[in-house]
Amino acid sequence: MIDLIKQFVFTGSSVNRLESNQYTFDVDKNVTKTEIKKFFESSYQTKVLRVNTYRPPAKKKRIGKYTGFKTSYKRAIVTVASTERINKALIL
Repeated sequence: MIDLIKQFVFTGSSVNRLESNQYTFDVDKNVTKTEIKKFFESSYQTKVLRVNTYRPPAKKKRIGKYTGFKTSYKRAIVTVASTERINKALIL
């Protein structure tokens, strides 16, 4: 199950979401919202209120004369209860 959550996302908007207890992660393309919720509740002992997922559009990539697309991924925004937090040391 740990392989399904790839990494924590450090962007401007994801850092701003930390104030409202929303954590952004890159996850495997095939993982579902219920699997993400179960993982965070069991691993971090937190109450997950909501899980939102989306797939950003593929970006073009060019190497020499060949063009293609970067590999696609899925992003999950996990909202935890206002009284709880995920330890930042465990995320990194």
